[in-house]
Amino acid sequence: MMTNAFEAISAIMKNFVDEAPKPPLHVGEVMDLWTAFTAFHEAHALYQVGMNTTTDNDVQHVLQSALEGSMSDTKKIEAFLLKEGVPLPLVNPEKPISEQSAVPEGVKLKDDEITNLISAKVAASITFCAQAMSKTVRTDVGLMFFSIQINLMKFAAPLKNLMISRGWLRIPPEYNPPGAPSKE
Repeated sequence: MMTNAFEAISAIMKNFVDEAPKPPLHVGEVMDLWTAFTAFHEAHALYQVGMNTTTDNDVQHVLQSALEGSMSDTKKIEAFLLKEGVPLPLVNPEKPISEQSAVPEGVKLKDDEITNLISAKVAASITFCAQAMSKTVRTDVGLMFFSIQINLMKFAAPLKNLMISRGWLRIPPEYNPPGAPSKE
């Protein structure tokens, strides 16, 4: 239901402002697009490493979903940059598929480590998209970051639920400010 509301808002915004002439990308927009493109490629490597180490079917599903969603968003950014005449940054190649049992224990990430790394990366990416949206002049760039942010949030909720159900979510201690009433 929430996704439909976001899609409706996005469609309305696009109808009102997409007809306006587009100024050239400014240096901040290019930098944010470059940063997102590079960070998402970095995330692809994390998802691939995770798929090469976990044997948990739920974690495999999360990683596959994350990889597919991130690749889709990355392709949008790539196509946009190329259309605007911006050269792409160098990125690392994809990781080859390997056998999970062949990864040595000292190198292998545990399932809770994998999911917490992904959770932190997704949270940082959601924040990054919000910052990029607030700095952009071009509506099409803002809408792209908005769309990517929505995709990240749609992915984050089931990931969080999996982490809670497995006891993997790392929660900071409760904060009790000085002078606050006692909860006893």
